[in-house]
Amino acid sequence: MQQALIAMSHSPLLGHTNPPEDVKAAVDAAFDHVRAFAKEFNPDLVVNFGPDHYNGFFYDLMPPFCVGYEALGTGDYDSWAGPINVPTNEAEKLAAYIIDQDIDTAISRKMEVDHGAVQPMEIIFGGLDTVPVIPIFVNSVARPFTKVSRVRKFGAAVGEYFKDSDKKVLFIGSGGLSHDPPVPQIATATEAQRAMLTNGRNPTPEARAARQANTINTAIKFAKGEADIMDLNPEWDRAFLDVCRSGNVEGFDAYTADEMDAVAGHSSHEVRTWVAAYSALRACGEYEVNYEFYKPIKEYIAGFGVTTAVLKK
Repeated sequence: MQQALIAMSHSPLLGHTNPPEDVKAAVDAAFDHVRAFAKEFNPDLVVNFGPDHYNGFFYDLMPPFCVGYEALGTGDYDSWAGPINVPTNEAEKLAAYIIDQDIDTAISRKMEVDHGAVQPMEIIFGGLDTVPVIPIFVNSVARPFTKVSRVRKFGAAVGEYFKDSDKKVLFIGSGGLSHDPPVPQIATATEAQRAMLTNGRNPTPEARAARQANTINTAIKFAKGEADIMDLNPEWDRAFLDVCRSGNVEGFDAYTADEMDAVAGHSSHEVRTWVAAYSALRACGEYEVNYEFYKPIKEYIAGFGVTTAVLKK
Protein backbone atom coordinates (compact mmCIF):
# COMPACT_ATOMS: atom_id res chain seq x y z
CA MET A 1 0.00 0.00 0.00
CA GLN A 2 1.77 3.13 -1.24
CA GLN A 3 -0.99 5.76 -0.82
CA ALA A 4 -3.53 6.44 1.92
CA LEU A 5 -5.73 9.32 3.09
CA ILE A 6 -6.83 11.19 6.14
CA ALA A 7 -9.53 13.84 5.65
CA MET A 8 -10.64 15.70 8.72
CA SER A 9 -12.22 18.86 9.99
CA HIS A 10 -10.13 21.37 11.85
CA SER A 11 -11.19 24.06 14.28
CA PRO A 12 -9.22 26.94 15.77
CA LEU A 13 -11.59 26.56 18.72
CA LEU A 14 -10.04 23.30 19.91
CA GLY A 15 -8.77 24.13 23.36
CA HIS A 16 -10.57 27.49 23.36
CA THR A 17 -14.17 26.38 23.95
CA ASN A 18 -15.72 23.65 26.06
CA PRO A 19 -18.07 21.14 24.42
CA PRO A 20 -19.72 18.55 26.68
CA GLU A 21 -17.30 15.97 28.03
CA ASP A 22 -18.77 13.15 25.95
CA VAL A 23 -18.29 15.22 22.79
CA LYS A 24 -14.67 16.01 23.66
CA ALA A 25 -14.07 12.34 24.44
CA ALA A 26 -15.54 11.31 21.06
CA VAL A 27 -13.35 13.80 19.19
CA ASP A 28 -10.27 12.69 21.15
CA ALA A 29 -11.05 9.07 20.23
CA ALA A 30 -11.26 10.04 16.55
CA PHE A 31 -7.90 11.80 16.83
CA ASP A 32 -6.42 8.72 18.52
CA HIS A 33 -7.65 6.66 15.58
CA VAL A 34 -6.01 8.82 12.92
CA ARG A 35 -2.77 8.93 14.90
CA ALA A 36 -2.72 5.14 15.04
CA PHE A 37 -3.64 4.93 11.34
CA ALA A 38 -0.80 7.26 10.35
CA LYS A 39 1.67 5.46 12.61
CA GLU A 40 0.83 2.11 11.03
CA PHE A 41 0.98 3.51 7.49
CA ASN A 42 4.27 5.27 8.32
CA PRO A 43 4.36 7.70 5.37
CA ASP A 44 7.55 8.88 3.73
CA LEU A 45 5.74 12.02 2.56
CA VAL A 46 2.56 13.92 3.34
CA VAL A 47 0.70 15.90 0.68
CA ASN A 48 -1.42 18.35 2.64
CA PHE A 49 -4.38 20.00 0.89
CA GLY A 50 -5.31 22.92 3.13
CA PRO A 51 -7.33 26.15 3.13
CA ASP A 52 -6.35 29.52 4.50
CA HIS A 53 -8.32 32.06 6.53
CA TYR A 54 -6.71 35.30 5.37
CA ASN A 55 -3.53 34.58 7.28
CA GLY A 56 -1.29 33.56 4.38
CA PHE A 57 -3.31 34.28 1.21
CA PHE A 58 -5.10 37.56 0.54
CA TYR A 59 -7.01 39.36 -2.18
CA ASP A 60 -3.87 41.12 -3.37
CA LEU A 61 -3.21 37.78 -5.09
CA MET A 62 -5.65 34.90 -4.58
CA PRO A 63 -4.96 31.77 -6.66
CA PRO A 64 -7.36 28.82 -6.76
CA PHE A 65 -4.41 26.46 -6.07
CA CYS A 66 -0.83 26.91 -4.92
CA VAL A 67 1.95 24.36 -4.40
CA GLY A 68 4.39 25.31 -1.68
CA TYR A 69 8.08 24.84 -2.49
CA GLU A 70 9.05 26.27 0.89
CA ALA A 71 6.69 27.19 3.72
CA LEU A 72 6.26 28.44 7.26
CA GLY A 73 3.43 28.41 9.74
CA THR A 74 1.74 31.69 10.65
CA GLY A 75 1.22 30.75 14.31
CA ASP A 76 -2.41 31.86 14.48
CA TYR A 77 -4.40 30.36 17.36
CA ASP A 78 -1.12 29.13 18.84
CA SER A 79 -0.61 26.84 15.84
CA TRP A 80 2.74 25.91 14.31
CA ALA A 81 4.95 28.95 13.75
CA GLY A 82 8.11 28.93 11.72
CA PRO A 83 9.65 26.70 9.05
CA ILE A 84 7.92 23.61 7.66
CA ASN A 85 9.81 20.55 6.45
CA VAL A 86 9.10 20.77 2.69
CA PRO A 87 11.06 18.65 0.15
CA THR A 88 11.54 21.45 -2.36
CA ASN A 89 12.77 19.35 -5.28
CA GLU A 90 9.76 17.03 -5.05
CA ALA A 91 7.36 19.97 -4.81
CA GLU A 92 8.92 21.53 -7.91
CA LYS A 93 8.50 18.31 -9.87
CA LEU A 94 4.91 17.94 -8.70
CA ALA A 95 3.96 21.46 -9.78
CA ALA A 96 5.60 20.96 -13.18
CA TYR A 97 3.65 17.72 -13.64
CA ILE A 98 0.33 19.38 -12.73
CA ILE A 99 0.95 22.16 -15.23
CA ASP A 100 1.88 19.60 -17.89
CA GLN A 101 -1.62 18.15 -17.41
CA ASP A 102 -3.06 21.51 -18.56
CA ILE A 103 -4.08 22.47 -15.04
CA ASP A 104 -2.68 25.81 -13.97
CA THR A 105 -1.37 26.17 -10.45
CA ALA A 106 0.48 28.90 -8.62
CA ILE A 107 3.68 28.12 -6.76
CA SER A 108 5.24 29.71 -3.71
CA ARG A 109 8.78 29.72 -2.41
CA LYS A 110 7.54 31.31 0.79
CA MET A 111 4.08 29.92 1.46
CA GLU A 112 2.52 31.02 4.74
CA VAL A 113 0.34 28.26 6.16
CA ASP A 114 -2.24 28.84 8.90
CA HIS A 115 -4.06 26.62 11.41
CA GLY A 116 -6.35 25.27 8.69
CA ALA A 117 -3.54 23.25 7.16
CA VAL A 118 -1.17 22.69 10.08
CA GLN A 119 -3.66 21.55 12.73
CA PRO A 120 -4.10 18.01 11.34
CA MET A 121 -0.32 17.62 11.11
CA GLU A 122 0.03 18.76 14.71
CA ILE A 123 -2.70 16.38 15.85
CA ILE A 124 -1.40 13.41 13.89
CA PHE A 125 2.37 13.85 14.04
CA GLY A 126 2.89 16.32 16.87
CA GLY A 127 4.34 18.98 14.59
CA LEU A 128 5.54 19.88 11.11
CA ASP A 129 9.20 19.03 11.56
CA THR A 130 8.79 15.25 11.43
CA VAL A 131 7.42 13.82 8.19
CA PRO A 132 8.27 15.80 5.03
CA VAL A 133 5.17 17.60 3.73
CA ILE A 134 4.21 19.34 0.52
CA PRO A 135 1.61 21.98 1.43
CA ILE A 136 -0.98 22.66 -1.26
CA PHE A 137 -3.32 25.62 -0.81
CA VAL A 138 -6.87 25.20 -2.09
CA ASN A 139 -8.85 28.46 -2.00
CA SER A 140 -11.83 27.82 0.24
CA VAL A 141 -12.94 31.22 1.53
CA ALA A 142 -12.38 33.88 -1.13
CA ARG A 143 -14.80 34.35 -4.01
CA PRO A 144 -14.74 33.78 -6.92
CA PHE A 145 -14.35 30.01 -6.58
CA THR A 146 -13.23 27.66 -9.30
CA LYS A 147 -15.69 24.87 -10.12
CA VAL A 148 -15.55 21.85 -7.84
CA SER A 149 -14.98 19.70 -10.93
CA ARG A 150 -11.77 21.65 -11.43
CA VAL A 151 -10.72 20.91 -7.85
CA ARG A 152 -11.35 17.22 -8.54
CA LYS A 153 -9.19 17.32 -11.66
CA PHE A 154 -6.45 19.16 -9.79
CA GLY A 155 -6.47 16.54 -7.05
CA ALA A 156 -6.44 13.76 -9.63
CA ALA A 157 -3.34 15.26 -11.25
CA VAL A 158 -1.58 15.26 -7.87
CA GLY A 159 -2.55 11.63 -7.36
CA GLU A 160 -1.40 10.63 -10.83
CA TYR A 161 2.02 12.10 -10.11
CA PHE A 162 2.41 9.88 -7.03
CA LYS A 163 0.65 6.79 -8.42
CA ASP A 164 3.86 4.93 -9.25
CA SER A 165 6.03 6.55 -6.59
CA ASP A 166 8.34 4.38 -4.53
CA LYS A 167 7.42 6.58 -1.54
CA LYS A 168 4.54 5.91 0.85
CA VAL A 169 2.38 9.02 0.41
CA LEU A 170 -0.35 10.16 2.80
CA PHE A 171 -2.87 12.61 1.34
CA ILE A 172 -4.46 14.92 3.92
CA GLY A 173 -7.55 17.05 3.33
CA SER A 174 -8.30 19.57 6.08
CA GLY A 175 -11.49 21.51 6.62
CA GLY A 176 -15.28 21.64 6.75
CA LEU A 177 -17.81 20.40 6.94
CA SER A 178 -20.83 22.73 7.19
CA HIS A 179 -19.96 25.90 9.09
CA ASP A 180 -20.34 29.64 8.89
CA PRO A 181 -17.84 31.29 11.26
CA PRO A 182 -17.48 35.10 11.44
CA VAL A 183 -15.09 35.48 8.49
CA PRO A 184 -15.77 38.77 6.64
CA GLN A 185 -17.09 38.54 3.08
CA ILE A 186 -15.51 40.94 0.61
CA ALA A 187 -18.91 41.95 -0.82
CA THR A 188 -20.18 43.19 2.55
CA ALA A 189 -16.92 44.05 4.34
CA THR A 190 -16.23 47.38 5.98
CA GLU A 191 -13.32 49.47 4.78
CA ALA A 192 -11.11 48.12 7.58
CA GLN A 193 -12.17 44.56 6.84
CA ARG A 194 -11.47 45.00 3.14
CA ALA A 195 -7.97 46.19 3.99
CA MET A 196 -7.41 43.07 6.11
CA LEU A 197 -8.80 40.76 3.41
CA THR A 198 -6.62 42.41 0.76
CA ASN A 199 -3.31 42.49 2.62
CA GLY A 200 -3.53 41.60 6.27
CA ARG A 201 -0.13 39.96 6.61
CA ASN A 202 1.84 40.21 9.84
CA PRO A 203 -0.94 41.60 12.05
CA THR A 204 -0.04 43.18 15.34
CA PRO A 205 -0.46 40.92 18.37
CA GLU A 206 -3.40 43.09 19.42
CA ALA A 207 -5.13 42.79 16.03
CA ARG A 208 -4.66 39.02 15.93
CA ALA A 209 -5.91 38.66 19.51
CA ALA A 210 -9.02 40.74 18.75
CA ARG A 211 -9.82 38.70 15.64
CA GLN A 212 -9.39 35.43 17.52
CA ALA A 213 -11.43 36.64 20.49
CA ASN A 214 -14.29 37.50 18.12
CA THR A 215 -14.32 33.93 16.78
CA ILE A 216 -14.16 32.41 20.26
CA ASN A 217 -16.96 34.66 21.57
CA THR A 218 -19.09 33.83 18.53
CA ALA A 219 -18.63 30.11 19.20
CA ILE A 220 -19.67 30.51 22.83
CA LYS A 221 -22.80 32.40 21.76
CA PHE A 222 -23.49 29.92 18.96
CA ALA A 223 -23.47 27.02 21.42
CA LYS A 224 -26.08 28.92 23.44
CA GLY A 225 -28.20 29.63 20.36
CA GLU A 226 -27.43 33.35 20.49
CA ALA A 227 -25.07 33.93 17.53
CA ASP A 228 -26.22 35.44 14.25
CA ILE A 229 -24.55 32.88 12.00
CA MET A 230 -25.94 30.04 9.92
CA ASP A 231 -26.69 26.81 11.74
CA LEU A 232 -24.80 23.60 11.01
CA ASN A 233 -26.34 21.23 8.47
CA PRO A 234 -25.82 17.58 9.48
CA GLU A 235 -27.94 16.34 6.57
CA TRP A 236 -25.67 18.09 4.07
CA ASP A 237 -22.58 16.87 5.90
CA ARG A 238 -23.72 13.25 5.82
CA ALA A 239 -24.59 13.48 2.13
CA PHE A 240 -21.09 14.78 1.42
CA LEU A 241 -19.58 11.94 3.43
CA ASP A 242 -21.69 9.54 1.36
CA VAL A 243 -19.99 10.81 -1.80
CA CYS A 244 -16.56 10.40 -0.19
CA ARG A 245 -17.42 6.85 0.81
CA SER A 246 -18.84 5.94 -2.59
CA GLY A 247 -15.51 6.23 -4.41
CA ASN A 248 -17.33 8.03 -7.23
CA VAL A 249 -15.36 11.26 -7.03
CA GLU A 250 -17.16 12.63 -10.09
CA GLY A 251 -20.10 12.99 -7.71
CA PHE A 252 -18.35 16.01 -6.21
CA ASP A 253 -18.93 17.88 -9.48
CA ALA A 254 -22.58 18.51 -8.57
CA TYR A 255 -21.63 20.90 -5.78
CA THR A 256 -21.90 24.61 -6.60
CA ALA A 257 -20.59 27.58 -4.65
CA ASP A 258 -23.92 29.40 -4.38
CA GLU A 259 -25.75 26.34 -3.07
CA MET A 260 -23.00 25.59 -0.58
CA ASP A 261 -23.21 29.14 0.77
CA ALA A 262 -26.98 28.89 1.05
CA VAL A 263 -27.31 25.51 2.76
CA ALA A 264 -23.98 24.77 4.45
CA GLY A 265 -22.35 28.12 5.24
CA HIS A 266 -19.70 30.34 3.73
CA SER A 267 -16.85 28.17 5.02
CA SER A 268 -18.29 24.88 3.81
CA HIS A 269 -16.05 25.45 0.78
CA GLU A 270 -13.25 23.97 2.86
CA VAL A 271 -14.54 20.57 1.73
CA ARG A 272 -12.71 21.39 -1.49
CA THR A 273 -9.61 20.14 0.32
CA TRP A 274 -11.39 16.80 0.85
CA VAL A 275 -12.40 16.74 -2.82
CA ALA A 276 -8.77 17.21 -3.84
CA ALA A 277 -7.48 14.60 -1.40
CA TYR A 278 -10.07 11.95 -2.27
CA SER A 279 -9.56 12.61 -5.98
CA ALA A 280 -5.81 12.20 -5.52
CA LEU A 281 -6.30 8.84 -3.82
CA ARG A 282 -8.82 7.71 -6.45
CA ALA A 283 -6.28 8.49 -9.19
CA CYS A 284 -4.04 5.90 -7.55
CA GLY A 285 -6.73 3.21 -7.62
CA GLU A 286 -10.07 2.20 -6.10
CA TYR A 287 -10.27 2.97 -2.42
CA GLU A 288 -12.36 2.17 0.62
CA VAL A 289 -13.15 4.42 3.58
CA ASN A 290 -12.18 2.31 6.57
CA TYR A 291 -13.03 4.80 9.32
CA GLU A 292 -15.57 7.58 9.65
CA PHE A 293 -16.47 9.88 12.53
CA TYR A 294 -19.05 12.63 12.37
CA LYS A 295 -20.66 14.92 14.92
CA PRO A 296 -22.11 18.44 14.59
CA ILE A 297 -20.31 20.47 17.26
CA LYS A 298 -21.53 24.01 17.83
CA GLU A 299 -18.72 24.85 20.23
CA TYR A 300 -16.33 24.30 17.31
CA ILE A 301 -18.69 25.96 14.79
CA ALA A 302 -18.36 22.89 12.60
CA GLY A 303 -19.97 19.78 11.35
CA PHE A 304 -16.94 17.81 12.48
CA GLY A 305 -15.83 14.88 10.36
CA VAL A 306 -12.81 12.57 10.42
CA THR A 307 -12.20 9.85 7.83
CA THR A 308 -9.42 7.53 6.73
CA ALA A 309 -9.18 5.63 3.46
CA VAL A 310 -6.90 3.06 1.86
CA LEU A 311 -6.56 1.54 -1.58
CA LYS A 312 -8.42 -1.68 -2.12
CA LYS A 313 -6.25 -4.77 -2.31
